[in-house]
Amino acid sequence: MSKTSVAFLIAAFLAGPLLAAPPDRAPRPEPRPSTSDKAQIQKTTQGYVQLVPSARTPSGRIAVFFGVKTTRPEPRPARRTPAPQRATAATQITRPPAIPAKMGRVCGSRAIIGRSVPPVQGRLRGCGVKNPVQIVQVSGVTLSQGSTMTCEAAQALNLWVDQGLKPAVGRMGGGVASLRVAAHYSCRTRNNKTGARISEHGKGRAIDISDIRLKDGTSLSVLNHWGKGEKGAALKRAHRAACGPFGTVLGPNSDRYHRDHFHFDVAQHRSGPYCR
Repeated sequence: MSKTSVAFLIAAFLAGPLLAAPPDRAPRPEPRPSTSDKAQIQKTTQGYVQLVPSARTPSGRIAVFFGVKTTRPEPRPARRTPAPQRATAATQITRPPAIPAKMGRVCGSRAIIGRSVPPVQGRLRGCGVKNPVQIVQVSGVTLSQGSTMTCEAAQALNLWVDQGLKPAVGRMGGGVASLRVAAHYSCRTRNNKTGARISEHGKGRAIDISDIRLKDGTSLSVLNHWGKGEKGAALKRAHRAACGPFGTVLGPNSDRYHRDHFHFDVAQHRSGPYCR
């Protein structure tokens, strides 16, 4: 045998263990997870993801991908449609009080709305009304409360609203809508003074007005607007126009008791209407 052949055989003998490995040591591909496993399996574009229980995430599950743990993304919350906004007080129009049921024309006038009520007995001597009516509207203008008075007082109030108040206010705020009544029938003395004469309120012959409400929701307040600007000028015109339909007209310039309202009554005076 030549030297070349001997060298080739020695090299082949030494390289044999390096070229071949025992069958039980050869690397094997990892099997794909079975869908029958108890754990939930999902397939992704990169491979298989196994979801296993966990207490460290909000959903209670984590994903295992090729041995690497990643937190499963939470679904986005559904968008909520915002609730429609309610109209604010500035956009709401003030409406006059509704007329109570069972009201009709009284005192022989189509413009005076109310009802007849039983005679009023006064607790003080000189108080009371024999044939009272409860008025809720005059000449289309609503009163803030049903007001008890005589028909004479109701007719005077209706005349003032129709021929005095409405022209005095004109188109300001859309016109007159309602009157805020501060007082009507009340059995008491004048200005609630002890020993004074019985007030015309105690006879159902008087009414006090503190506020004139307009159709756009604004108002003419005797306390807040008397002598001030356009509203104050309208109040003065209305006050002046009441002198005639009523026998007594008092306002903020008369005394401290009438700073916040107009007092109207149908008392008769020898020298004619008393207006201050």
